[in-house]
Amino acid sequence: MTVATAPEAPTLELSADLLVAEIEHYLAARVRTTAHPLVTKTTAELIAEALGTPAAAPAPAPAFTEPPRLLRLLPDWVLSVPLVRQLHGGYGRTVTPAEHLELTALVIERYGWTQGTHRSRSGRRCILGAQAVLYRLGYGDDRTVAAAADHLQDALAARGIHQPYHQWNDDPNRSRDQVLALVREAASAARSTR
Repeated sequence: MTVATAPEAPTLELSADLLVAEIEHYLAARVRTTAHPLVTKTTAELIAEALGTPAAAPAPAPAFTEPPRLLRLLPDWVLSVPLVRQLHGGYGRTVTPAEHLELTALVIERYGWTQGTHRSRSGRRCILGAQAVLYRLGYGDDRTVAAAADHLQDALAARGIHQPYHQWNDDPNRSRDQVLALVREAASAARSTR
């Protein structure tokens, strides 16, 4: 009898540069959707149209490449060291709790999901691990992360679950799809409470 197994997520370790490029690409795409609903063009497109010049093409999504060996060996806390941040372009920006949760889902989706640890050797992340790397990269501050955590807890409470979300993540019966659904549900709730 043949047993089917779930496809493995990429076994590549997290690269700060690659993750930042993906986050910035994601946030740039979100700018268009957060404009007034009657505005269908970006500011750059409107300016180009007014000046009669062609608008610049949107940047393509970053290609996934093998991260540098050094970044695979360094722990995540190193990402928050000012010198390391400067070497990688001083990334980070203010994000809303909803965006922080959307980026948390992006990290889990892109680098894989794990249980029982914030980060596996292959770069997979639990919910807390994904939030931690975003925080260390500068995408959200203490208040942003705390508000995102509150939205996660509220989403669990709406399901009748009262354990902390990091314990819920580590339940042996939990799946990656369930985790992503919870994070996205919390992000949706956070968007509606702005």
